[in-house]
Amino acid sequence: MRATDEALIVIDVQNDFCPGGALAVAGGDEIVGGINALMSEFHNVVLTQDWHPIGHSSFASSHADQEPFSVTTMPYGPQVLWPDHCVQGSGGAEFHSELRTDAAQMIVRKGFNPAVDSYSAFFENDRTTPTGLEGYLRTRGVKKLTMVGLALDFCVNFSAVDGANLGFHVTVEQDLCRAIDLDGSLEGALTGMTDAGVQLNG
Repeated sequence: MRATDEALIVIDVQNDFCPGGALAVAGGDEIVGGINALMSEFHNVVLTQDWHPIGHSSFASSHADQEPFSVTTMPYGPQVLWPDHCVQGSGGAEFHSELRTDAAQMIVRKGFNPAVDSYSAFFENDRTTPTGLEGYLRTRGVKKLTMVGLALDFCVNFSAVDGANLGFHVTVEQDLCRAIDLDGSLEGALTGMTDAGVQLNG
């Protein structure tokens, strides 16, 4: 087992991000077995879950004449507009059926504010509204984070950089992630994570 000051953060392993889902990440289902095995090494396991209301502002369908994957400007800055996905209570928002959800002590739901998207496990996209994860980890005495999940260049990336900026030692296991790679987003994410001090394995 890992030390008690370490935690595994499993990012958004949900049906809509797996093949056949509304915002499928290629090979998203291929990482589930490896993540399940890794969970056995950790005393502390946290899952994150994208959890959008119907008509969320990050959905392209909420904006006239906008296509999925286009970029618009929100009050908090640029925002990619996505296909409707991970709608609260829908099958697409559920965790992958083979994911060991029973191993987690906490589930962080994010993106439930209809006006603000939330990639990071720590902050909404306004970069100031916290999810509460930092406080939970601090009270558990956690100092080191290992991150896996979907998608490497968006929610894993934002979570890893925020974690590092908050003073946690962050490692991303790339073989247990998959990326969307939208217009070079993967290369930018890897560079940004490295610059923030995130350790990239695999």
